[in-house]
Amino acid sequence: MTSTPVLLNRILVAILGIKLLAIGLLLVLLATVPAVATWWHSWSEDVWQGINQAFNNTRFPGRPESWLWIVVVLVTLLLMGLMVAWVAQQGKGRTNQLVSDDDAGEVAGNVRIGGGVAEQALKQALAERPDLAGATVATYEVNGNPALKVRLLPRQGVAPHLLAAEVATLVDALDAVVGIRTPVLIHIGAGARTRFSRAERVR
Repeated sequence: MTSTPVLLNRILVAILGIKLLAIGLLLVLLATVPAVATWWHSWSEDVWQGINQAFNNTRFPGRPESWLWIVVVLVTLLLMGLMVAWVAQQGKGRTNQLVSDDDAGEVAGNVRIGGGVAEQALKQALAERPDLAGATVATYEVNGNPALKVRLLPRQGVAPHLLAAEVATLVDALDAVVGIRTPVLIHIGAGARTRFSRAERVR
């Protein structure tokens, strides 16, 4: 429900993980395999000489500086800008407003209901349920309209469809109180917490 670029994040994390794995493997080989260490010294020396030669061949006329340093600075600034833009995209979509003046229907006046009202109400209603290991509620903006995301961690043996139906009933009650029908995504997950948590009522 967020505009966070999940696929891009996963690709970047995968690339970073592969690079770190390759670096770690190379360090292990350099420390344990003499042939790899010999190859590395020869290869790195050739690369270093090539870099020095490139900078020597690109000097400004009559000056010792190379214009490649300008390219390096521009590329670094570009990478910094891309990183800032990437960080700015993380977590977008969250909102703190559930109902605004335009959503109030026939109610006169300027009406504002924060998303925290719905979040706390649903959390309180779900907190005492013995069939849940955890529950989180968050308000998001989807296509310009507020929506709720309810994430549930049921214990083992709990029927997901029955749990979803009961949560839908709570949401309907919330809609009746708020005075507007809010789109809701019910996400039922599973994990170590649901497998190892003690339950008062299971199966």
